[in-house]
This record gives sequence, structure tokens and C-alpha cells, in this order.
Amino acid sequence: MASYVASLMEEVKAKNPAEPEFHQAVHEVAESLALVFEKRPEYRSAKILERIIEPERVIIFRVPWVNDRGEVQVNRGFRIEMNSAIGPYKGGLRFHPSVNLGLLKFLAFEQVFKNALTTLPMGGGKGGSDFDPKGKSDMEVMRFCQSFMIELFRHIGPDTDVPAGDIGVGGREIGFLFGQYKRLANEFTGVLTGKGLNWGGSLIRPQATGYGSVYFAAEMLGTRGETLEGKTCLVSGSGNVAQYTVEKILDMGGKPVTLSDSTGYVFDDAGIDRDKLAFVMDLKNQRRGRIKEYAEKYKSAVYVDVDPKRDHDPLWDHKADCAFPSATQNEINAKDAANLLKNGVYVVSEGANMPTVPEGVLQFLDAKILYGPGKAANAGGVATSGLEMSQNSMRFAWSREEVDQKLHTIMKNIHARCAAVAQEFGTPGNYVTGANIAGFMKVADAMLDQGVV
Repeated sequence: MASYVASLMEEVKAKNPAEPEFHQAVHEVAESLALVFEKRPEYRSAKILERIIEPERVIIFRVPWVNDRGEVQVNRGFRIEMNSAIGPYKGGLRFHPSVNLGLLKFLAFEQVFKNALTTLPMGGGKGGSDFDPKGKSDMEVMRFCQSFMIELFRHIGPDTDVPAGDIGVGGREIGFLFGQYKRLANEFTGVLTGKGLNWGGSLIRPQATGYGSVYFAAEMLGTRGETLEGKTCLVSGSGNVAQYTVEKILDMGGKPVTLSDSTGYVFDDAGIDRDKLAFVMDLKNQRRGRIKEYAEKYKSAVYVDVDPKRDHDPLWDHKADCAFPSATQNEINAKDAANLLKNGVYVVSEGANMPTVPEGVLQFLDAKILYGPGKAANAGGVATSGLEMSQNSMRFAWSREEVDQKLHTIMKNIHARCAAVAQEFGTPGNYVTGANIAGFMKVADAMLDQGVV
């Protein structure tokens, strides 16, 4: 089976050059599935994995727009429609200068398995642009979003492809995108999730990824008879996912002590309490400021600048019990992973997508800590997007308590399914294997039923 994985990766790299994140994501899944192919050879003979690796459709388009100085700008837009075997394509839009084809293919590939784990009928997709909303006026963001949707609208729909937000795409951007879609398509449908509450959005959707990540950590701790009560927690990022991760950690009695952004991080040994979190939410969501301002306001905090010359991120080099990487891919390198283990961290629940490099993942697995990979631990966001789609289809809105309860139940079920599958395939406690195999088998069985398409 090792030779099969090796030959598969050679082919993937040859067909998809200069896409390291995509190669990394495929390799991790392929290695996990060696156990499945031995028991279910029909998956291999039908080339199910090869077909999942190849997107069903890739859309790349020009996005011209005009800035506030009257100057024409040109960005590139993407939508990767990866797999629709179990439902319409579903996945976020990312607006960030780092966005490229390989990055979005990695995210779309991960999304296929993550969405399958939720048990909701959603396929996998991802999209975005190399446009950077930071430093842009609301009018500039609106003009860009409207231009972006002029092309995207012909490829999406409530039963075809339902995008959502991601890095750089929050409530403001979703509003502008939805308004332009409604104008072009002449219909009001649930074509985007993450909408405003007064025009089709769902309660708990903004909180869902962060909440879900903490719920998953709590389920892992429960296997050892423990809770988050009194646990010191490291959290990276300071956007939507990080903010609500901190909120739910506080709800469960934990003590979050770090937050970060692209300029640096803060460490607050006194803990980030609800008042401090409210300051961060205003700083990031309203004033769009930098996390350094937190340390200027709260003297218990220390601020450390990002230094590209460092071979590690000092955020992960503090004494703690739990870590919640909630910023971006590959933010925890091998040295960071070693530092986490050295400092006593034994729970890692990934709010971001693939935030740990493969060498770091291996360290976590070898140490037998409680490690929840992103495709399982952060599935709460897309799960609640699925619940938003359900509410839109019914023309009905559930209460906050109802949505939160459904989210909590989904995360419990994801944890139970990953744990059970890991046990079934001889790797007890390995949530990476459990998540990859459980997600793959749901999609694979649907693809077998539907023929060679």
C-alpha cells in the first residue's frame, strides 16, 4: 500500500505543480486511507480517491474594480467546486493576498471530508480572491464584491453551490455579495450563508466554528474523565474563530491567555476575561485595529512582534494545558509542536484549517495527546451553515438555544464517529485517522452508487 500512496503522490505533484498545501492535504488523507483500501478494495479499483482529488470544476476569473481615487484595480477570483456526491458544493470564500489556486484546492479538498463528517447533505468547495480588504474603505469593498459576484453568480445557487465567509469575508462582505446576487438573479434565496439575522441568517453562525472547536476539545477531555474547568488555553488569531473560541472557553471555566494577528501576539497571564474579550471584539470587528492595542490597554499583557527570522512562534512556548490554533494553515511548525509538548499541552483542537505541519502532527500522535484535526474540530462552522440552509429552505428561524443545541449535538456526534472509526481500524485515539476515514467512506459510498461521473 505504501507504493500505491507513493505513486499517487507522484501523479498528484506532476499534475498540480507548485501547490504544496494541496500536496500536503492529499498526502495526509492518502496515508490514512491505506487501512481502508485493504478492507474495501472496490474503492481503489473504482479510483474513488483519484476522482475526489480531481475537482469537478475549477472557475478562475478576472475581477476589475475602481478604488476611491478612481484608479482601476484588477484581482483574480476563484471557485473550486470539488465534490458534489452528497450535496451541493459548500465552502467559504477567502479574500487575502495569499490566495492562489493551490491554496484553495487544499481547502476545498479538506472541505469535502469535513462536510461529510457533519452528517448534513453538503458537498465540498472553496473560493475567493487575492483581494485584500484590509485598509480598504467600505465603498471599495462593496465595488470589489459586486464585481466579484457578477461572474460568480452564474455558477452558484441554493441547490448547486452555496458559498460562505472565511478569512477576509465577514458579515459586511457577505452582505455586499448577497445584495449583488439578488440583483442579478432576481430572486431571494439561501445562496450564501453567514447572512445578517434580519435577512435570512442563523443565530450562532458567527460563533459556530469557535464554539465547535471548544465543544470538540471538551469531548476529547471527556474520554479521560476531565473538563475544561481551570485549564490554561493558548489561542491564536483574533478574528471570528478566535474570539468565539475564547468566549466558549470562558463559558466552560477555562482560562485563555493569548491572542494574535499578523503583526504579533499578546500573552496575558491574568487571563482574557469577558471585559477584555469585549475590547478585542470592538478592536477587531469595529475599529479594525491591531492586537498590539490590547497590551497598551491592559498592563497584565505582554506584546511580542512577529519576527520572520525566528524558527518558531513564541505564542506556542508558554505553560498551558490546551492549544486552539485558530489563525491559518501551517502556523504550528515542528519546533512549535515540540514547545507545546514541552510546556505541558496535552489537548490541541484546531479551529483553523490544517494549522499544524505534518512533522508537528506526527509529534502529537506519537505523544498520544488529545489532538483534534481541523476537518473534525472546526466542522462546527460549516455545520451551522448547513443549519442556516435548512432554515432558509423552511422559511423558518430557530432560536439561539435550538441552534446551539444542534451544533453541540453535531460536534458530539463527529467526535463519537471519529473515535469509533479510529478504533475500528486499529488506531484507537487517533482522531486524524478517524476523521479521514469516516469522511472518505461517506463520500466514497455515494460515488460508488452514482457511477463513474
